[in-house]
Amino acid sequence: MPEPSFHTFTDALARRLQEPLPGAEAHRAMASQSRLRAMLKPNERTRRSAVLMLFYPYHGAIYLPLIMRPLYDGVHAGQMAFPGGRMERTDENLVRTALREAQEEIGIRVSDVRVLGTLTELYIPPSNFYVLPVVGMMTHKPDFYPDPREVERVVEIGLDELMDKSIIGRNTIEVRGVAVDAPFYRVQEYQVWGATAMMIAELLAVIESAETTK
Repeated sequence: MPEPSFHTFTDALARRLQEPLPGAEAHRAMASQSRLRAMLKPNERTRRSAVLMLFYPYHGAIYLPLIMRPLYDGVHAGQMAFPGGRMERTDENLVRTALREAQEEIGIRVSDVRVLGTLTELYIPPSNFYVLPVVGMMTHKPDFYPDPREVERVVEIGLDELMDKSIIGRNTIEVRGVAVDAPFYRVQEYQVWGATAMMIAELLAVIESAETTK
């Protein structure tokens, strides 16, 4: 059986996700300088997509998985991300997109996931995607079966580690020959930055406010 504190956490988070979200204000804290200067917005060619932020209990703690993308000739090669991808015509909505893509990429069972809510959609200029973060939970630690074409590895991260302010840093990161000044989260041996870090910033802001109001 999952820890009672996990149910308390997910119930409080589900309630908080029905209230107004911090959105752009939270995103700004982990945005690169180039993104803040550019002020780019979605356009007529922007594609919709979704990612899944999946919480589960394990050994008395709360975890969620990130994935490392394989090295390939693309703008997000080798980066840390949440499982997810573009919306297909057969998806009835973006929540379904997030669940389907997570099942395809890391092998979770969609039927085991309870959706708690969604965060603020975020525009990703390099790939021209408008991404909806979907927050879900499972009552047990899933078995992961990553698709090697899309996932180099699954990295399980404890929520306590993610909420530790000392893991926030700043660095100049080279992306396809361009130097990008960006804040990041240092989780285990990985740097999580860019859109994924911005989504995490909003998620943590929501969690913190849920804890103070429950």
